[in-house]
Amino acid sequence: MVPELLLTAPVVVPLGVAGVYAVAAQRADARVRIPAARVPLPAAMRRARVASGPNSAPPAFEERGPGRSPERGAGAAGPARGPGAEPPGTHLYPPPGRPPRAFGKGWGGGGYAGLVAPGAILGSALALAHRAHPAVSAYGDTLRADALTVWMLLVVGAVAALAVAAGPAYLAGERAAGRAADRTAHRYHLLVHAFLAAMCLAVLAGNLGVLWVAVEATTVVTAFLVGHRRTRTSVEAAWKYVVICSAGIALAFLGTVLVYYAARQAGIPEAGALDWHVLVAHADRLDPDVTRLGIALVALGYGAKAGLVPLHAWLPDAHSQAPAPVSALMSGVLLAVSFTAVLRYKVIADAALGPGFVRALLATAALLTLALAAGLLLAQRDYKRMLAYSSMEHMGLIALGAAVGGPLATAAVLLHIAGHGLAKTVAFCASGQLLQLRRTSRIGRVRGLIAWAPGLGTALALAVVALLGLPPFALFASELALARAGFAAGMGVPVTAALALALAAYAALAVRTARMLLGPAPDGHASSGTDTGPGTGAATPLRIGPASGAPLALGLFCCAALGLTVRPLAQLLTAAAHIAGGQ
Repeated sequence: MVPELLLTAPVVVPLGVAGVYAVAAQRADARVRIPAARVPLPAAMRRARVASGPNSAPPAFEERGPGRSPERGAGAAGPARGPGAEPPGTHLYPPPGRPPRAFGKGWGGGGYAGLVAPGAILGSALALAHRAHPAVSAYGDTLRADALTVWMLLVVGAVAALAVAAGPAYLAGERAAGRAADRTAHRYHLLVHAFLAAMCLAVLAGNLGVLWVAVEATTVVTAFLVGHRRTRTSVEAAWKYVVICSAGIALAFLGTVLVYYAARQAGIPEAGALDWHVLVAHADRLDPDVTRLGIALVALGYGAKAGLVPLHAWLPDAHSQAPAPVSALMSGVLLAVSFTAVLRYKVIADAALGPGFVRALLATAALLTLALAAGLLLAQRDYKRMLAYSSMEHMGLIALGAAVGGPLATAAVLLHIAGHGLAKTVAFCASGQLLQLRRTSRIGRVRGLIAWAPGLGTALALAVVALLGLPPFALFASELALARAGFAAGMGVPVTAALALALAAYAALAVRTARMLLGPAPDGHASSGTDTGPGTGAATPLRIGPASGAPLALGLFCCAALGLTVRPLAQLLTAAAHIAGGQ
C-alpha cells in the first residue's frame, strides 16, 4: 500500500489542487458579469496618469511576433487597432509614475495554497529515495520508480515550488494592472497544477504508452498557459506551440508503435510489450531495422518537446509569451522531462543496436542546436527570447552529454538538468518582474537595473552567472565533468566544437545582460520614494518584497549548494546515472 501511495501522490495531489481551483473559478464566473479584459483603469491610476503630464507616457509595450512590428503603445492616444488590441480605458501594466515602494510585497490571493502540490512531489521523492533500490512499481508496472525517476521528481518538485511561490506575486502585478481578475487567477493555478500532474506522470510512467499520453497532456495544458494573456501574439505563440509539438508527438507515437511491433515480433507478450524494463531485458531480440526506425522517430518527436533542432521553432515564442512562472516551468523541467523520455529509449537502443546509432543521432542534434542557439543569441534584442534561446543551448549540451554516455557523462547530464532548472527558474521569474515594472522586453530599453532595483538586478545577474557555467553554481561542475567525459570517451572533436559554440552563446548572453544591469538608473525610472528633482533620476532604489524575492533567493541558494557539493544526493545521482546509461 505504501509504494502505491508514494507513486500516485505526485499525480493525484496536483490534480486535487487543480480541482479546488476549478471550483473556485466556477464560483468566480458566477459572480463576475464583466469580462476581465475590459476592466477600466482604476480611478486612482487615472488620476496618476493625468498628474504625470503628457510628457511621461510609458514606453510602448512590446508585442513580439514573427513578421510583425513589436511596437504597440500602451499609453498612446486613441485605441489600438487590429485583433487582440486592448479596448479603450484598459491597460497592460501599471500607468506611468512612481512604482510602489516594495514591489511584490503581498502574500495574499490564495495562490500559496498551491505549494501543497510541490510539497507532495518533493515528499514522495524523498520517501522513494529510500525505497527505489531496486525499483518499486504499482498497478502492473504502469507507474514505476527507480533512481532516475526519483532524481527527476526532485527536480520537478524543486522547480515547481519556486514557480508556484512566484505565481501570486506575478498575478498581483497583473491584477493591479487590470489584466487579471479572480477567475483568471484561479484558472491559471488550475492549469499550472494540471501541468505538474502531467509531468509527474511522464516521469513515473513505467509503460511507454503511458509516457506518450503524459507528454501529450503537457502539450494540451501548456497551450492554454502560453495563451494566458489572450493577446494576438500570445495566441499565435500558443497555436505555433500546439502545431509543432503535436507534429513531434505524432512522430513519437509512430516510433512507439514501431517499438511495440518489434517487441511483439520478438515474442514479448502483449501485456509487457511497452513496459520499459521488459524491453530493456529483451532488447537483444528486437528486430534491428524496425527498432532503428522507431528510435529515430522517437528521438525526433520527443526532441521537439525538448527544444532540439529541427522541431525547435515553438520554444522562443512560447517562452516569451507565457507568464513568467510558466516559462520557468517549461524551460526548467518540461524540456528535461521530455529529454528523459529520450534517455529511456536510448537504453533500449544501446542494448538492441549498440551505442553508435543513438550517439551519432544525439551528437548531430546537439551540435546543430548549439550552433543555432549561439547564432540567434548573438542577434537577440529581447531578453525573454534571449533566455529561451539559452534554454536551447543548454539542452544541446545535455544532448551531447547523453551522446557521450558513460557514468561520468550521464551523471553530468542529470546534474546539469537540476542546475539549469533552478537557474532558469530564477532568471525567468526575475525577467517577469522586470517586464511588469518596465513594460518592455526590449534589451535596449532597460538600463541601470542594479541601480534602479538592486535586489531584482542582483538576482538576475546571479542567475545569468549560473547559466554561464561559472562557480560556485552547479552548471560549472556539470560542464566540467561533461568535458572530461567527452575527451576520455574519444569524442574530443564534437566536444571541442560544442564548447566553442557554448562560449559564443555565453559571450552574447553576458554582454546583453550587462547592458541591462550596469549604468546609472534612468531618469524617470529611478524608482520609488521622493525624487530630489525633476529629471535627475535620484530616488530611493526600488525594493522587491518577500513574495517576489524569496523564490529568487532560494533558487540561487539551491543552485549554488548543488555546485559546492552533491554529497547528500551522491548515491542517488550515481544510481540514476547507471540506470540512464543502461548499466
